This record gives sequence, C-alpha cells and structure tokens, in this order.
Amino acid sequence: MLASAKIIGAGLATIGIAGAGVGVGIVFASLIISTARNPSLRPQLFSYAVLGFALTEALALFCIMIAFLLLYGT
Repeated sequence: MLASAKIIGAGLATIGIAGAGVGVGIVFASLIISTARNPSLRPQLFSYAVLGFALTEALALFCIMIAFLLLYGT
C-alpha cells in the first residue's frame, strides 16, 4: 500500500515538469515578440529571458527532486 502511494505521489509530482516546459516556451516566445517590436533592447531582453529560463527550470528541478524523495526516501 505504501509503495503504491509513493509511486502515485511521484507521478503527480512530475506533472510540474510539463508546466515548466510551457513556461520556457512562453519565456522565449515573449523574447522573440519583444525583439521584433524593439530590436535595440535585445541585449537587455535576452538577459531577462535567461533569468526567466533559469527560474522556470529551477521549478522543474524541484519537481524532480520531490519525486525522487518520494520514491527513494525512507
């Protein structure tokens, strides 16, 4: 019973990875749109996009960490 609950919980924890994938797509889509509107701001916008990418991927790593903790933690 406990083993099945761990597996189900880990599966539910990995749903956040899909959200991170969508978030990365939105970050870079916004970068492309913003650069097309104002090309002179490209260096500043790119640094913001890299920061947004890093924060979004950090959330995905947290989801993976929680899933592994649920699976392999005691």
